[in-house]
Amino acid sequence: MASDRKVHTFEEVSKHNSNKDCWLIISGKVYDVSPFMDDHPGGDEVLLSATGKDATNDFEDVGHSDSAREMMDKYYIGEVDVSTVPLKRSYVPPQQAHYNHDKTSEFIIKILQFVVPLLILGLAFVVRHYTKKED
Repeated sequence: MASDRKVHTFEEVSKHNSNKDCWLIISGKVYDVSPFMDDHPGGDEVLLSATGKDATNDFEDVGHSDSAREMMDKYYIGEVDVSTVPLKRSYVPPQQAHYNHDKTSEFIIKILQFVVPLLILGLAFVVRHYTKKED
């Protein structure tokens, strides 16, 4: 780890809470884990849920291997200014894609998934009935 790394405020670190830009605070150190999001064995949701807070307990509770701890060195970008870390955690939700409140298109798709196979089956019976040779 380089000794000339920057000291970041808690507020600054909390702003980095998306899939493309994810910073974590673990044991007073700041890690930019954005490049690791797709490779994390627990998935990117685990990392995103640890943003906006001191993730030390989350990290330690999992029981990461020694190789995982060594891997952290390449994501280290600095220290957190402990005087800026709030005593009471204020949760900053990770940025996610906009939720579709209009369920109409999803409803139509579900109906079509049911109706189209029935229409194909009905068409097959009609074709079979009219092409059947009469003895």
